Amino acid sequence: MAIFEEIEKEQLKSEVTPFAVGDSVKVHIRVIEGEKERVQVYSGIVIARRGIGINASFIVRRVSFGEGVEKSFSLHSPRISRIQVERRGCVHRSKLYYLRKRKGKSAMAVKERSF
Repeated sequence: MAIFEEIEKEQLKSEVTPFAVGDSVKVHIRVIEGEKERVQVYSGIVIARRGIGINASFIVRRVSFGEGVEKSFSLHSPRISRIQVERRGCVHRSKLYYLRKRKGKSAMAVKERSF
């Protein structure tokens, strides 16, 4: 077990941006096409977070051309260059799957957190 834990610790990112479910985020993904490497930005609302350690993942949802698009990311993936929080959301649920049933602007409606 000790060997497995050591390998896991090596793969963990040292600095992970703190974010929660309901936050609007921009995920900067490194995309390799042939010999070129570029950064692609995917923005949306975090609707779910799960797992701990190397297995941690999250789902980001956005509405593109009237269609809901969800993308799942591994939190400690080497392909993610950074996660930028645009807006903090105030929600009372750990999973926001109810946003899937909503249409239009209400599909992206999450109250902003006030401190």
